[in-house]
Amino acid sequence: MASVVGLLEERELAARERVEELREVADRVLAELAEAETAWHEWLIARQRVGEVLSGPRPGQAGEAGPGAGESSGSAPATNAPAEVPLPRAARSGSIVPVWRPALSMDALAPHYQRILATLTEQASGGKPVMSCQEITAVLGLEPVPASVEGVRSKMKRLADRGWADEPTPGRFTLAAGPAGGS
Repeated sequence: MASVVGLLEERELAARERVEELREVADRVLAELAEAETAWHEWLIARQRVGEVLSGPRPGQAGEAGPGAGESSGSAPATNAPAEVPLPRAARSGSIVPVWRPALSMDALAPHYQRILATLTEQASGGKPVMSCQEITAVLGLEPVPASVEGVRSKMKRLADRGWADEPTPGRFTLAAGPAGGS
């Protein structure tokens, strides 16, 4: 007969695995959403630029110095102002880690992820490019208890999976070449 504690452990393990599966699905969906928002933002900018070009004065029209300046072409000035382009939302605490690409800066990350990457950057410039999760936890000023270390490990794994960090050996992390390159 199975013990009560054993049964509880089995159910806890199943629940934890389900939570991790759902987190992975949510992270994928949120990463796709971030990419779609970026593409949308780029299209809005393109439309705004085309609107500016089409509504702006051409060489030789009023409002521009050059040959024919001061002459009126008889057309009414353009009155349609460019559309307001919404900026991408800032990362907030508990948000996902987008896949790194050259257009992203660390500002796209939630503050706790920014602190971890800043720590890796500082330590790399100080001659310590590869760090363990325990070392990162200590530098961040967190208590080196298993819960804190595992929280940092989880974040480092997520950063490594998304291209912000590298894991050259198991349990040791460094800043990835792309984000370290200045983007």
